[in-house]
Amino acid sequence: MRIARFSSGEDVGFGLIDAEEGGQEYVSRMSGHPLLGNVQLTGERAKLEDVRLLSPVLPSKVVCIGKNYADHIAEMASVTGDPTDAPVVFLKPSTAVTGPGDPVFHPEISQRVDFEGELAIVIGRVCRELPRDRVKDVIFGYTCANDVTARDLQQTDKQWTRAKGFDSFCPIGPWVETGLSLEEASDLRVTTTVDGELRQDGRTASFIHDIPSVVSYITSFMTLLPGDVVLTGTPAGVGPIGVGQDMTVTVERVGELSNRVTTRE
Repeated sequence: MRIARFSSGEDVGFGLIDAEEGGQEYVSRMSGHPLLGNVQLTGERAKLEDVRLLSPVLPSKVVCIGKNYADHIAEMASVTGDPTDAPVVFLKPSTAVTGPGDPVFHPEISQRVDFEGELAIVIGRVCRELPRDRVKDVIFGYTCANDVTARDLQQTDKQWTRAKGFDSFCPIGPWVETGLSLEEASDLRVTTTVDGELRQDGRTASFIHDIPSVVSYITSFMTLLPGDVVLTGTPAGVGPIGVGQDMTVTVERVGELSNRVTTRE
């Protein structure tokens, strides 16, 4: 199932995305919160094009994995260094989260802002000290993400919090795909285009640290809550994005996430 968070007029809620014969997509409103259970369809239905999709969840935190593709490690060696035995973990604040179609703001203090397309995991249950074989039980679903980064600040700061933490630097969406098994999610194509030109093209099968390893490692020192988002790393091909350009992250069998870079008015 594809579960979206959307607004229609002044109302905000969750809905189930479906398509009829002919390809027209609809969103059917749900009562309640899908992460809390006891949800039902209300009978209200609208064309997908007539509503505004929002970030599908509002996480308490976004936990990110760095250096998870060998080709990306190689291209970024001068900035991020050599590979490590354990996953590299960093955080994005909840205030960085934005939704599909929302603007990504280019900070005035940065001379280079990069796109980084990724598969994102949405956590469905409270979990701590989770063994690998139980990871599949806590995953609510998957979505697309863009780990936007002020690359010059990342290099000068020697740590990543400011470079990756600006407001709007974590687009996620367009919905959460709940129908993929862990095995299926372990081999999906991840691409990023800029103004329609392909820049990144990788597969999650190339992860250095697979999904069970990543989630188990994070929960060895940090409790994950329902709605928290885990970014799994980006393949090679990252590069600068300028004001007025459109970037689109596509994850096979999950969806397509597009955002335009703008300046704050």
